Amino acid sequence: MQNPLYSPYAGTLNTIPFDSIQIEHYKPAIVEAIEMAKAEIEKIKNNKEEASFENTIATYERSGELLGQISSIFFNLNSSKTNDEMQKLAQELSPLLTAYSSEIQLDEILFTRIKAAYNTIDKSALDTESAYLLEKIYKSFVRNGANLNEADKSTLKSINSRLSQLSLTFSENVLKDSNDYELWINDENDLAGLPDGAKEAAKLMAKAKGEENKWLVNLDYPSYLPFMKYAENRALREELFMAFGARGCKDNDFNNEATLKEIAKLRHEKSQLLGYKSHADFVLEERMAKSPDNVYKLWDELLNKAFPLAEKEIAEVQAIADKMNGPNPMQRWDFSYYAEKLKNEKFALNDELLKPYFKLENVISGAFQTAEKLFHLTFKERTDLEKYHEDVKTYEVLNANGDHIAVLYADFFPRASKRNGAWMTSYRGQNKYDNKNQRPITSIVCNFTKPTESKPSLLTFGEVTTLFHEFGHALHGMLANGHYESLSGTSVFWDFVELPSQLMENWCYEPECLALFANHYETGETIPQDLVQKIKDSMNFLSAYQTVRQVSLGQLDMAWHNLSAPLAENTNVYTVEKESGAKTELFPAVEGIATSCAFSHIFSGGYSAGYYSYKWAEVLEADAFEYFKENGIFDSKTAQRFNDNILSKGGSSDPMELYVAFRGQEPSTDALLRKSGLMS
Repeated sequence: MQNPLYSPYAGTLNTIPFDSIQIEHYKPAIVEAIEMAKAEIEKIKNNKEEASFENTIATYERSGELLGQISSIFFNLNSSKTNDEMQKLAQELSPLLTAYSSEIQLDEILFTRIKAAYNTIDKSALDTESAYLLEKIYKSFVRNGANLNEADKSTLKSINSRLSQLSLTFSENVLKDSNDYELWINDENDLAGLPDGAKEAAKLMAKAKGEENKWLVNLDYPSYLPFMKYAENRALREELFMAFGARGCKDNDFNNEATLKEIAKLRHEKSQLLGYKSHADFVLEERMAKSPDNVYKLWDELLNKAFPLAEKEIAEVQAIADKMNGPNPMQRWDFSYYAEKLKNEKFALNDELLKPYFKLENVISGAFQTAEKLFHLTFKERTDLEKYHEDVKTYEVLNANGDHIAVLYADFFPRASKRNGAWMTSYRGQNKYDNKNQRPITSIVCNFTKPTESKPSLLTFGEVTTLFHEFGHALHGMLANGHYESLSGTSVFWDFVELPSQLMENWCYEPECLALFANHYETGETIPQDLVQKIKDSMNFLSAYQTVRQVSLGQLDMAWHNLSAPLAENTNVYTVEKESGAKTELFPAVEGIATSCAFSHIFSGGYSAGYYSYKWAEVLEADAFEYFKENGIFDSKTAQRFNDNILSKGGSSDPMELYVAFRGQEPSTDALLRKSGLMS
């Protein structure tokens, strides 16, 4: 049978033939694609003509296209529809891909030609995007060791190979440890306080495992979060909290302590080999922040404002716990429970009051209508396109003229084969090679509350903002309109990539937007204005606490990646966490849990030395949304400026230049402090 991955797109929209792809297809296809990519590189190296932009830089940019396509399919599915066989194959394929990448980046003949092109091309004769590509490709070779001697290149190859395996191991351990834990409840009284929907979901999960008169709670967010917010049984809240916090650090086969320490150690070793003080210095050279000092400066600015206010917020939550004869001092497994009580008391608002207005299908429609108003896009559901799981919805995206813009896969519900959290990803990028505009295939993947036997999927407001967030990333991918794929869509600096996503969350708080989709799932009634006002009033509820929490996670990231010396063999994960969190500690430390051991963002998700990016992007989006509000949240001219200068441009220029072209000025933290209620 022919391997479908040799031609991974099919049908009228050139989408992925998921039904034809079997696990045994991946390895031969990837091995073959690696050989094809190497042959493409050999042609560049053997070209007798003088190195030019077209015969060297542009040709290099296009090398390995098939390999990139197949790898995207495999690793995307390894995150959203995995199994033991796939994870084992990932451990086998990852070193092959890393070895190929290292071999190319460290090829002396290839680099000599790239360098010759870089030094001789008249950069003033290139368009902005081509000049940026030239700079990026040359720097990527230097940053990946092209100037090293042979011995150091060999060491670097070994480090890269080992890191790729460790990253997969870390991710697999978190997933397996999460799936390994189940909280079985036999007595319905232990569910006191839980909303009916959460109880029904727990009963359905138990039923799916063959248990008729029991309830099951697990560590997936739609199960975990409601229990922590509403369950009156404090002992069970503690048990669940400890299970969640101990993922990756229990005494079992899925312990990540040694794995994460080796990752941190090797990243530091690699950065030193390449001539940088630390992994953070290496990473931040190609970020808007530029240096660790600027990241710490951001943290200090935010902490100075937020920490005293966060202490007051904690005291408010403690006061309501005291009023209810709760624990004093509160522990971390008490905070969500009493915070929800305080929110209800202050704003008469809670998730259960709002959820009837946020039926999943309506929220999807709301996101689509927002994009239609802003960017004149139409989303047409296509039931004829193959998909990788029955839960996935498929859409064709069209512009105002009815032209095809993109394909969007949307995958909303948790399952054992999918990692936790929410993310946007790409199955095919956008480019303008061969006088064609190849349109992208994007995907948003979430873990939302599933429908039950009596209710459709009703989202919490947090899930609503998550959907808009990931949809913002998807718009960045779908509206891409660059020439070179490596500079297109979300291929931007990591502290810039969160701007479109975090900006989109703002529309969820605006009455004009909520009126589009927030209708009661039973009566069809539009969400009442008093509830909309309460949503706006509660927007900054515990915002100082959340800011301190984000800073704390960012500082933990830097503790592992801004090392002044190699990581000591006897480094203790718990000690690192305690020391990095000293300035941000709002609760007593809890023995037996370690955030680092399940911190997938930084140890397997690409955010190493970059977790600050969320706050950095919040500064940008707060400033950008102030601009939208000045002109009207659906103002077409403002949206057009955002599309022309940010979304369609991808990473084709320096991000601050793109931002200033849109906004007319550089941002400051003041906009974020105003938005968060941390500054009048």
